Amino acid sequence: MATPKKPAAAAKKPTGKPKPATAKTATPKETAVKTAVTKAKPNPGKVETEVKTKMKTEFANMKDKATDRAREAAESGKDKASEALGGFGKILRDSAGQIDEKVGAQYGDYARKAADAVDDLAGKMDAKQVDDILEDTRQFIRKSPGVAIGAAAAIGFVLARLVRSGRD
Repeated sequence: MATPKKPAAAAKKPTGKPKPATAKTATPKETAVKTAVTKAKPNPGKVETEVKTKMKTEFANMKDKATDRAREAAESGKDKASEALGGFGKILRDSAGQIDEKVGAQYGDYARKAADAVDDLAGKMDAKQVDDILEDTRQFIRKSPGVAIGAAAAIGFVLARLVRSGRD
């Protein structure tokens, strides 16, 4: 049994929405406004690229400034350490005479040898650039990691004592 076919007009149900009117031609003023809006809209890809480029440039500038400041601080620290070592060597050399009198000439010689070693270290530190000192330190740590760890522990202990004595 076949169902009876409905006529084509009856098959379409009204949607309740009015049919759009035929497209009207835009006025020159409307066209100008649309063009201005289109030009005013930023191109997302272009803006993103510009922002990335600007950020990379700013980061590179900040990195360069930080590197320069760190290098200046390292140079200043190197100069101060060299002066301190020179002063320590002088103290050792000056005290060698007293050590001769109180303990013995052999121990005074030890003090003089220690003063010479400290003075040599101070001279080498003055002669080298910070980059050279860093490279020498890296090479030393690679060759003798145990000694490097021990030295780091000793330096940490001394610094902790200095900080603690400064607070008292």
